[in-house]
Amino acid sequence: MSEEYVHPAEVVGQSFESAPRTYTERDVSLYALGVGAASDPLDAGDLPFVYEHSAHGHPVLPTFAVLLAGGWGGDVPGLRYKITSLLHGEEYLSLERPLPPEATISHAGKVTAVYDKGSGIVVVFEGTTRDVQGNLLARHARSLFIRGLGGYGGERGPSGKENQPPERPPDITHRERTAPNQALLYRLSGDRNPIHADPAVAQAAGFPRPILHGLCTYGFAGRALLRHFCDNDPARFKSIKARFAQPFYPGETLVTDMWQAEAGRVLFQCSSAERSVVVLSGGACEVV
Repeated sequence: MSEEYVHPAEVVGQSFESAPRTYTERDVSLYALGVGAASDPLDAGDLPFVYEHSAHGHPVLPTFAVLLAGGWGGDVPGLRYKITSLLHGEEYLSLERPLPPEATISHAGKVTAVYDKGSGIVVVFEGTTRDVQGNLLARHARSLFIRGLGGYGGERGPSGKENQPPERPPDITHRERTAPNQALLYRLSGDRNPIHADPAVAQAAGFPRPILHGLCTYGFAGRALLRHFCDNDPARFKSIKARFAQPFYPGETLVTDMWQAEAGRVLFQCSSAERSVVVLSGGACEVV
């Protein structure tokens, strides 16, 4: 929770920059395990992402870059709200180059928009991640929905759906069962919001039990796209965008439907097999 309160509209234009910080092979492996890699430890496609001495080196899952932008624990500078009022809206990530297994990086960004949705506000961030040599690693855009701060008469922002899948069966469907403790494992990569761990906090927020991090389902989808359209080569994975449509619960089966829209562009959406509910929508991925 922020110590100083400002009107939501006054947040626009605020910039921030993180102090340089170092991630290691351990962080890379822990994140990969958190998004389901090597649930089958004999899977030759997954093993390099969690094992630094594999025959194929130690490549980094492209979606690991979301952690470099803060991934997302939950403070928006200048606003006062309960952490259980914050929901992730959308996430866009563009990779300039494959991430190294170890690096010292810094992230800089700013709030580019705040939209009044009545029941809450949408805060939009944009930023970049660079290594200590100044090389650009990734570009980021993120929107967060904060319940209870809207209704002040501000701009509502853009509406309408994008990246809608075609009206035909998917070209590829990837099904993967998440572990019952998936959220407890993923939170070790940085997002300690108790809504993902504490049953009482989740119920107070209106959920029957702790929900899985949106960025964890995002990472599962990224792995499916990397496997089926990039042959597990991070150099071929250029960008990914998705909207967090509905909560997903640890232990459920994530179904990722993918459509080859055109050369170099894949549309996707993810759903819960058990509840037949779309949890990631408007998905698009650029590949080589």
